[in-house]
Amino acid sequence: MDVPKEQITALLDNALFSSAQLLGSFLVSSSTVNAETSPHLKAENLILLGDAFFREREYRRAIHTYKQALEYYKIIPKQNSTTSRSSLSTSNRSSSPNSFNISAINENEVKFKIASCHFALSETKVALAEMEGIPSKARHLQMSLLMAKLYRNTKHNRGAVTCYRECLRQSPYVIEAIISLAELGASAKDIISLFPQTPNRSGRAQLDHCDSSRWLQRYVEAQCCIASNDYKGGLELFAELLQRFPNNTHILLEMAKIEAIIGKNDEAVMNFEKVLSVDPYVVTYMDEYAMLLKMKSDYSKLNKLVHDLLSIDPTRPEVFVALSVLCERKDERGALSYAEKSIKIDERHIPGYIMKGNLLLSLKRPEAAVMAFKGAQALRADLRSYQGLVHSYLAFSKVKEALHAAREAMKAMPQSAKALKLVGDVHASNSGGREKAKKFYESAVRLEPGYLGAALALAELHVIEGRNGDAVSLLERYLKDWADDSLHVKLAQVFAATNMLQDSLSHYQSALRINPQNEAANKGLERLEKQMKGVDPDAPEEEEENEVEDADADQEETELL
Repeated sequence: MDVPKEQITALLDNALFSSAQLLGSFLVSSSTVNAETSPHLKAENLILLGDAFFREREYRRAIHTYKQALEYYKIIPKQNSTTSRSSLSTSNRSSSPNSFNISAINENEVKFKIASCHFALSETKVALAEMEGIPSKARHLQMSLLMAKLYRNTKHNRGAVTCYRECLRQSPYVIEAIISLAELGASAKDIISLFPQTPNRSGRAQLDHCDSSRWLQRYVEAQCCIASNDYKGGLELFAELLQRFPNNTHILLEMAKIEAIIGKNDEAVMNFEKVLSVDPYVVTYMDEYAMLLKMKSDYSKLNKLVHDLLSIDPTRPEVFVALSVLCERKDERGALSYAEKSIKIDERHIPGYIMKGNLLLSLKRPEAAVMAFKGAQALRADLRSYQGLVHSYLAFSKVKEALHAAREAMKAMPQSAKALKLVGDVHASNSGGREKAKKFYESAVRLEPGYLGAALALAELHVIEGRNGDAVSLLERYLKDWADDSLHVKLAQVFAATNMLQDSLSHYQSALRINPQNEAANKGLERLEKQMKGVDPDAPEEEEENEVEDADADQEETELL
């Protein structure tokens, strides 16, 4: 043979894929290999070339080459084919798409490699059809995991569960199988029962209840808590795991994501920053961090975060959600296109749907917002998707649907003050339901005294019904324990409505000392100053002033980006 196969194999093993690809072109075109008399050699050479294409991410070329190999495999005499299969079945070599030491041809492995290429190209249905051509008994761990992902992406959840369970039977440490099974509704007990219990030489099971394996069981319990919306229980279990594995970035990210969902914003920011101090190049969940920075009006950190993410990996969906967050303040339509791009990259990326829904709601397109939030719920229902659905339905007066969504949230999260507030929001949307709304808001405050959202909603209800004194008393009581800019803004608005302008001014200034970027405080203060000067705050401004303001805004946006 002009080009020894061992040479291309050595190049592949040493990750010299470009050289392997070039050498492979010589290997498959060699005149010393007759396709008619030696089809098995031709097939093996094509598979090696296909592997080089695969590792260079030239998936189309890899698919084409693997299929050529299968065509030659079909004309191998039956006796040789049987020998090849039997010799391979006794081998212990890896059969992943990244394994190149091919001693014989295995049709199932080549199909797996073709399916892996289609999966990388997001051609899920084609990949699944290829994988279903592999007998279930012939599937190894990597095949089972790919099958599970393909079934889940095509919403065949029963098939996905079966394949994920098979993964854990082979290895209890396939963490993504644990997470997916929890999200698909499996109980912790059910998942743990799948772990292999084969006795080793000492007679002890691989996974018993000793300290060395207890952490994995705790991890399973934590993921099942989160999947069932028991956020408090999940956080407690993750905190316990963190004591054993300090600075574990995965656990810190999981905790930060949950804290962001349930509104523990300061704790979430702290954990995200701790992760970045350990690993400044992490991209996972960084779009959640970007949303928190926007809520805190910390645009300098947000700008830096987006810049860093773009330099790390501009192809990830998290990066486009973060870009959407950054653009939202000045260009909501541009922000929407970024959110849609994140979903196009990964149809299962929940923050993309949440961001899209919020932007559509802001753009006064509530019907479209409902579809976005439903998209998030179809993947995994959490507090934010319920909140988005309720507020979207209320925006186009679908009170019945809003109430149904709010009650679903309350059923899913019976111990959540935020779910109670959602039901209160629906009742507060019409004058006949305000008394019910008051009861739900008060229940939310009792259940979670630190939840400012319920306190602010209750104060707003007091104002609507003319109980300004009750609103002030409630908000001032909260101010003793929580120095929050939103509390000061609400107090300023109440005082302004009752013509107590000096008190209103004092609270707007307090809000801006805490958060100089608070838009409500800045706009409220601008109105208040006009009122104090005797100018009608709702009177239209002169065109020249508007032009100057727009120019300033454009300059600020340019500097930020």
